[in-house]
Amino acid sequence: MDRNSITGLLLITLILIGFWFINKPSQEQVEAMRQQRDSLRMVEMLEEERRLSEEVRKEAEATPVSLTDETVTITENDTVQQQRARQMYGQLSPFVSGEQEFFTLENEKIIMTFTNKGGRIYSVELKDYKTHEGEPLILFEGENNKFGFSFTHNTRVFNTNDLYFDVQSHSDSIIVFQIATEQNESLRFRYTLPEDEYMTGFAIQTQNLRNLMATPRGTIDINWHVEMPAFELNRTQEQPNTRLYYKYHLSDVDNLRPGRNDSESIRTPLKWIAFKSQFFSSIFIAEETFTGAYLSAVQEENEYSTFLSYKTAEALVPVDFSLNQEHRFNFYFGPNHYYTLNSYGKDLEFNRLLPLGWGIFGWINRFAVIPVFNLLENRIASYGIIILILTLLIKLVLFPLTYKSYISTAKMKVLKPQIDEINERIPKDKALERQQAVMGLYKKAGVNPMGGCLPMLLQMPILIALFRFFPASIELRQEAFLWANDLSTYDSIIDLPFNIPFYGAHVSLFTLLMAITNIVYTKMNMEMTQSTNQMPGMKGMMYMMPVMFLFFFNSYSSGLSYYYFISTLITIFQTIIIKQFVDEKKLLKKIQANQKKPVKKSKFAQRLEDMAKQQQQIKKKGKR
Repeated sequence: MDRNSITGLLLITLILIGFWFINKPSQEQVEAMRQQRDSLRMVEMLEEERRLSEEVRKEAEATPVSLTDETVTITENDTVQQQRARQMYGQLSPFVSGEQEFFTLENEKIIMTFTNKGGRIYSVELKDYKTHEGEPLILFEGENNKFGFSFTHNTRVFNTNDLYFDVQSHSDSIIVFQIATEQNESLRFRYTLPEDEYMTGFAIQTQNLRNLMATPRGTIDINWHVEMPAFELNRTQEQPNTRLYYKYHLSDVDNLRPGRNDSESIRTPLKWIAFKSQFFSSIFIAEETFTGAYLSAVQEENEYSTFLSYKTAEALVPVDFSLNQEHRFNFYFGPNHYYTLNSYGKDLEFNRLLPLGWGIFGWINRFAVIPVFNLLENRIASYGIIILILTLLIKLVLFPLTYKSYISTAKMKVLKPQIDEINERIPKDKALERQQAVMGLYKKAGVNPMGGCLPMLLQMPILIALFRFFPASIELRQEAFLWANDLSTYDSIIDLPFNIPFYGAHVSLFTLLMAITNIVYTKMNMEMTQSTNQMPGMKGMMYMMPVMFLFFFNSYSSGLSYYYFISTLITIFQTIIIKQFVDEKKLLKKIQANQKKPVKKSKFAQRLEDMAKQQQQIKKKGKR
């Protein structure tokens, strides 16, 4: 092997070693991969458990001694059938078949229907709300909702969701379902519905179940599955807001990724699990904690389906059937209303179900916008007027910034002839020298070139906060104003017979008005800010923004478009009024007076000057 070959091999080896070090996963990445493997392992274990349960169930159905087996002749009497059932199902034989019955608990807010099959909630209706079609708003109903846990008895797998419970007691606010044997073994599901509440109490009571029930890992895996129906007019906005949230015990609130199929296996304690739609939620809350959970969300791809997504939660609860225990939980079935959610305790953090924005945007909504909105709501019936007053208050608070922004822009406008003179005097190839001269002019004139931008930047958090507030506000749901039938969704004045990509099949008038006022305001700004011609393409870009808003907001909340429309309209009027009181000639004289005063160079200006000198010296050396 010659020297070149050896050198080549060494280089290749060094490159591979370097490549390995560069692509070596960090400790965080290694930990993330480990957690992912653990999650996949948990999912595989749960899937294997389901598969075995299904095989056992199918085997039981295929066994000749089944209660429904065709080999059982009509000549056999009831005693023989009971004996066969007992051989098959053991002590649970009285509960594997029966007739489904329904029971109701009702208060001022909700109607809950229960079924003895599974001893579970069959449906929940919110009395104060309707669907966009005017139908009763039912969060879930029938077989679209499953709730129960699996266990083994007599070598067979059962699920409480399929067993027929007896009703031990039933009153106006309490219903108790039970499975009880002659050996004083019992499993009870107890539901309580207080007056004027969205919160329902739920308890699992066990007594002497050691020989009747057994579960793997010393836990019961409560399986809750709901097919989430559509309630609103605008499916494209409702479906992304139909999510699965969960709260870690003594920690933060998290959710599965919206808009896609997702699942999560969680091995740390959880406080609650929520199936959330755009304006309503079903929340399962542990009095203590769930020790872990497997969570899954599957999106409905058919846009014509009555369902939006399918949520599943398998919550793990430690249980010891050798002891008599009571495991307490709660259900919240109600609106995503900020103060209603907060009324159940800030430590539960139900209000995090509202997508009010992160950081400063959420703070603005929680501590400023919502309190003011609630104050106005208690005194004014029309939500259109409430939004108008809210906008006026916000523009009043921001008026000093608007005034400062206008004055800064006006100063830039009166300096335009001097800036043009600098641009003509200094060629384009000396960009740094030209910039230095312009900055020197600004310094002498006492003008901050960022003075017009900074006030606008300070207003951006409020604009973004309100962008999150209006679509999430249940107060606007089905509230009409002018031609808009529902301020929580789009205000269609024309339904098109075809769909325009990125726009939709309707025309929203508030969005159209918003786009027009933005174009007018953009034109006014362009007339004020044409101090330089260095960026000729910027003019077209500025006019493109209102057009983009027209497409983006067409299917959004009409309350939001209405707010942006009147906000921009008020800004236009403010600008016209300010213009009447600002004399540009006097402003120019004031600037000229400032230019005559001696100006101390700032550090930034000094650095620019030094850079210009260095550039000139380099060019001189290059010419030599």
